[in-house]
Amino acid sequence: MKNKMLSLIISLLTIFSSCQKADESLQPADATVMYTMPEESAPHEGTWLQWPHQYQYGATYRNRLDATWVKMTQTLAESERVHIIAYDEQEQSRIINLLNNAGISLTNIDFKIYPTDDVWVRDNGPIYVKDNKGQLVVEDWGFNGWGKKADYQNCDLIPSKIASSQNRTKIDLNAVMVNEGGAVEIDGAGVLMATKSAVLNNNRNPGMSQSQAEAIFTKYLGVTKFIWLKGKAGLEITDMHIDGFARFGNTKTLVTMDFDDLLDWQVPEEDINTLYAATDKNGAPYTLVKLPLTKNNVETVYGKKLGYKGSYVNYYIANKRVLVPNYNDPNDVVANRIIQRLYPDRVVVGIDVRNLYANGGMIHCVTQQQPR
Repeated sequence: MKNKMLSLIISLLTIFSSCQKADESLQPADATVMYTMPEESAPHEGTWLQWPHQYQYGATYRNRLDATWVKMTQTLAESERVHIIAYDEQEQSRIINLLNNAGISLTNIDFKIYPTDDVWVRDNGPIYVKDNKGQLVVEDWGFNGWGKKADYQNCDLIPSKIASSQNRTKIDLNAVMVNEGGAVEIDGAGVLMATKSAVLNNNRNPGMSQSQAEAIFTKYLGVTKFIWLKGKAGLEITDMHIDGFARFGNTKTLVTMDFDDLLDWQVPEEDINTLYAATDKNGAPYTLVKLPLTKNNVETVYGKKLGYKGSYVNYYIANKRVLVPNYNDPNDVVANRIIQRLYPDRVVVGIDVRNLYANGGMIHCVTQQQPR
């Protein structure tokens, strides 16, 4: 009897061990990674911009934004190429005149003529990743105007057009997932941070589970650890994109705000606690850098009082510059100084975004990097 019992125990242990090994082989691991997205501060070949035009919201909308695009172009062209998407040839000529009048050399600037619905290239533009041979390819994720809240048909075609123009391999993910670039943050070392409200939302990906989304992100962005925040659906057009209030400054640093400012930004308290407790792929806490909100509610250049404060977290890291949203506010200098300390080898340049901010976004929202 004892021998039979011992034999049974050994058999059960053998089965358990085999099952455990099989389970381990099914877990998300680095072996499932097919593409890896370089972190934003990695060297760029250039930056993509979609220039404002009159064909969607009128000439006044366009004219109020031109100065911000001129300043971004001037700053970016000092250390990398600037790829400008113009709506048509007439718009290209107009943009060239604006740049010439500002004394900006066109040496590092080129143009593509593609119709667009709006300026938010971070969300609709190409996502550049490297395949397992180190080759740069374009991922074309689905874009549906943040849950069909705005026109999107022209912008949705931009990644495909760019891939074709560069004769670059395109990974078509339109039927796989709707995913805006501003909805996800990666630390460049295997971690992705996002709000569920902007990804696992039925207006983007109906019925998609968290585990399904994670498997897709692992395969196509090269991440294997996830920091999920709840977010707040319906608060604004993006359903609370992460890049307005939390970013990875580098592989070891998480840039966000203090508790009260996050509450003012309407980030759920549970999400704030999750942010402050976040750890990297190896379980080490991130260094937290906290930027203020503006001291005052933002007022546009043309005098419109917006009734809410501005975030400095939505900055953009270029090769030798960091473009920081500024609001003609006392806290501009405070935020610029903090960000300068974070990037001592780059020069911080404040970009006036007051008119752009009236339309819901800042610098990171309207830029998209092309890695070197």
